[in-house]
Parts: sequence; structure tokens; C-alpha cells
Amino acid sequence: MGKYLKKFSTDSARVEYEGSENYIEPYVSYVEGDNTVHYNKVETRIIATYNVEDASNPTQLYMYMNQQDMTILGIDMFSKVEIDGTEVAVADLDTAQGQYQFSGGEHTVKYTLKDPTMIGVEADEETGMPSKVGATFVSCPITSVEIPDSVTSIGEGAFSECGSLTSVTIPNSVTTIGDSAFYNCTSLTSVTIPNSVTSISSSAFHSCTGLTSVTIGNGVTSIGSYSFRDCTSLTSVTIPNSVTSIGSSAFHSCTGLTSVTIGNGVTSIAQYTFYRCFNLTSVTMSNSVTSIGKRAFASCESLTSIAIPDSVTSIGEYAFDYCYSLTSITIPNSVTSIGEFAFHQCYGLTSVAIPDGVTSISNQIFESCSGLTSCTIGSGVTSIGNRVFYGCTNLASITSLATTAPTIQDITFFDVGTGGVLYVPSGSSGYDVWMGTGNYYLGKYGWGKIEQ
Repeated sequence: MGKYLKKFSTDSARVEYEGSENYIEPYVSYVEGDNTVHYNKVETRIIATYNVEDASNPTQLYMYMNQQDMTILGIDMFSKVEIDGTEVAVADLDTAQGQYQFSGGEHTVKYTLKDPTMIGVEADEETGMPSKVGATFVSCPITSVEIPDSVTSIGEGAFSECGSLTSVTIPNSVTTIGDSAFYNCTSLTSVTIPNSVTSISSSAFHSCTGLTSVTIGNGVTSIGSYSFRDCTSLTSVTIPNSVTSIGSSAFHSCTGLTSVTIGNGVTSIAQYTFYRCFNLTSVTMSNSVTSIGKRAFASCESLTSIAIPDSVTSIGEYAFDYCYSLTSITIPNSVTSIGEFAFHQCYGLTSVAIPDGVTSISNQIFESCSGLTSCTIGSGVTSIGNRVFYGCTNLASITSLATTAPTIQDITFFDVGTGGVLYVPSGSSGYDVWMGTGNYYLGKYGWGKIEQ
């Protein structure tokens, strides 16, 4: 498959097709005529060059955008069609079966549009220059795009599923990148988002599996949900200080991502932000972050350590679930809430301390942490949930700093290691319950208690 769109600029919008296609869908956002750019005038033209290599299997030119749009708009999109300088009667191409049979060799087709706005053009009322790239290149085999300086917004789905697109130049005039703008552009390898852009919308680069590098400009303040999800070749990302919000699942399943630096403008790591980033080993967060959302780093299987800044007050459910390689983590004193399953199946975790500001240890937060050998429970903890230490088969010591024993559930200590030691404050009360010999209490596993 050859180039579809070769040049895209204010002085030329020449659309070139090369190779043999079953049919051609003329997707363009704005076009040229007689070397003068006309955006809202009847005589606006699309110029396309076709090269049919196999004359025995001629290309079929359908005069509509796609089946759905043909039903709505039909051939009324065009006032005139010229092929190799000869006008073809529009009426002859008036149905879904209408087509033009090309011979071998190169051919030039000019489409004169009745109304360019029918295919996504939005122009500035004063200058007539295009102000928005609309959803008009969907699924086109374009290989490169140069967006003109007059464009201020790349619209929703503008280049969605352009699987042959390898490069795009976004000018400093662009301020927003719309939802799914480059969704599933699997051949796109690098993107530089200029400082003029303030927002990257939801799924903007979702499933750009060939994307290896992205530069996010210092003007960006928000990164939408799913914006880089499934960008499996992306290896590192730096989120600038200008960014204040990152949407949920923004880097979900970026399986090649190894390092992340989060600027000091971000206050929340949303749910699923880095979920299933299997190769992530380095995370740098600033003291601006106050919360880590549900499954934010879950299934980051290569993550060995992470420094949670002192500004964080809450860690969400499953936040580090299935972080198999995590060997150390420091939960700062600022944290007051830790959700269920927060460190579930962190097999490599060896020790952990719950800060004094936490009042409740949620259900199953250390379940199946088979490498955990010691745990310190802060003085503010008043209750401990079900199966918190279930499957911590190597747990050898618990140090509780609370003078009154936190309440526990029947299976809080289910399947802990045998022969461990519980350390409690001198003169404390209520810990005899923990030491009971009934099912799933520490006494059953042969633990002893030491006051200190």
C-alpha cells in the first residue's frame, strides 16, 4: 500500500494515491483549487493521483466517503468530477454500484465539492483558513501528515485507524487534540506535542502500538483517560510540570514502558493509570501527589521499589496488586487510608510499616505476600480486616504500636507462618484475643507475645 496523503499544508492539499486498491475513499479535510486555497467556496477541489499497477484488476473509484455517509449524503457531495482532465458525469456515479474503471498507469482525479463542510472542514470566519481538522481521515492509508499553522484543533477521530501513518507534524497553532484523534495509528513511531497544546483528549493515541517516544509540551495541562493506552512500544515518558490531571487508564497496558517521571503539577494518580505496565521499573513522583487510585500500578510486575511522596494521603484499592517484584516500599506518615488488596500478591515484599495516621487496615491488603517477614502496625490503627495476612507464610514478626489492641476478624491471620513473635507496647491491653488458640488466631500457629 503506497502513500495516500503526501502533502498537507496551506498552499497545497494534494492527495496522492499509489498502488492498486479495491476502491478509494476520498477522505480530506480541506483542499485546493488553482493553487489558491478555498475552504468555503464551491470551486474547492480535491486532487488525487492514482497509480494502477495491475490493469487486469482495475481500481474502482466510488464517489462517496463510505457506505454510511453515502446513504446520508450520496453523490451530492460533488458538483463535478474530472478524471485525467475529462469531466465524468456525476449522475453516472450516483449509486453504491457506480464506479470508474481505471486502466493501467497514473491517473489524476479532481473532485469539486459542493460544500467542503460536509467532510469536516471548520474555517475561521474572518480569514477563511481551516481551524479544525475533522474526523475525515479515518482508516486512510496515509503515511505522513504536515498540518498547517492555521489549524488550532485536531478533531475527534481525525486520523483514527490510519494504520500506515508513520509521522505527523503538529504545529504550534494547535491547542487541543481531540478524542481518539490518532487512535490505532499502529505505524506511528514518534510524536512531539508542542507547547501550544493545552489538552490531550481521551484515547488520543490509544493503541498506537508502534509509538516508541512521545514528547509532551510544557503547555499541556490535562492528559485524558486512555490517551496512551496500549502503546506497547513506548519505553519512557516524562509528564511536564504543567500537567495537573491525568485521566484513568492513561498509560494502561503500555507493556514496554520502563520509566515514568511525573511532574509537580499532578495531584492524583488516577485509577488504572499504569495498570499492566509489565516492564515498568522506575517511577518518580513529586510531593504534589496526594492520592494513588485504584489499580494505578497494579500488575507492574517488574517494579522493585517505589518512593511514595510524603504528600500522599490515600492509596486506593488494588493499587499495587500483583506487583510481584516489589521488594520494598515506604508508606509515608501522611497516608491515612489504604484500600483493600492494595499490596495483594506482592510476593517479593519483605517488610512493611503501616503509619500512625491509618485507623483501619482494610481487607486482604497483604494477602498472598508470601515473602513478607515483618510488619509494623501504627499506633492509630483501631481495626484490622479479614484475610489481611492470609498466605503470608513466612511472616515471623508483627510489631503493633497501639496500646489498645485493634479489633481483628476471625481470619485476619489465616495461614501465617508458624513460630512468630508479636511485639506490643508495655502495659497494652486486648492482645490476648490475638493470641487465642482457636482457628486462624496467632496462638494456633505457635506465636509468642513480647511486651516492650
